[in-house]
Amino acid sequence: MKTIANLKVKIFADGADKRGMLEMYKLPFIKGFTTNPTLMRKAGISNYVEFAQDILKEIPDRPISFEVFSDEFDEMERQAKTISSWGKNVYVKIPVTNTRKQSSAALIRRLSQDGIKLNVTALLSLSQVREVATALSSGVPAYVSVFAGRVADTGIDPVPLMTEAIQILKPLSNTELIWASPRELLNIFHADAIGCHVITVTNDILKKLSLVGKDLDAYSLDTVKMFYEDARAAGFSF
Repeated sequence: MKTIANLKVKIFADGADKRGMLEMYKLPFIKGFTTNPTLMRKAGISNYVEFAQDILKEIPDRPISFEVFSDEFDEMERQAKTISSWGKNVYVKIPVTNTRKQSSAALIRRLSQDGIKLNVTALLSLSQVREVATALSSGVPAYVSVFAGRVADTGIDPVPLMTEAIQILKPLSNTELIWASPRELLNIFHADAIGCHVITVTNDILKKLSLVGKDLDAYSLDTVKMFYEDARAAGFSF
């Protein structure tokens, strides 16, 4: 079994809690960071610009993605240009459509042609991957985030889909596929096995990294001890 040290897939920490992000920044195998408005709201962030610029002072040298939050393409474009100006390591997250299911392809094309580094997000189908691939400029760095975890939530195996997505994006030399929204630590190894470039992982899953390679009999004993100690702590009796 591979260890974290010899994985080819790059691990990005996914979150918006400053303390958690800085904890992950100390780990050399964390190669980048992603955020989104939902994670920011969960973390209690009310001032988007203040949060982003504060984080960028602390994390100036690894890719970090911040998302636009308008539903109108003109305003998305304005926000994207502003966000991009915050730092050379900044990628602008653009959703694949707006809430009215209107494609963002034209906006993606304009921004990419302007040299703005993008992270196109919330893709779940291969047709979306193909459309985004035609909109991106080959020479401009970009990420394409396919939410493999949400694909799996529907009962569909995401591995074949992600494998095909890699092939679709292959002609774009500076575009990397992100395995987004993983549901378990094993997904890191799934992503690595198929040659996916990046996987975004939340802190709760990253905390399980110490279990990689753990002896299963020892893990079984730990589980038995946990049940026993919790029963004692609860004071159960008959």
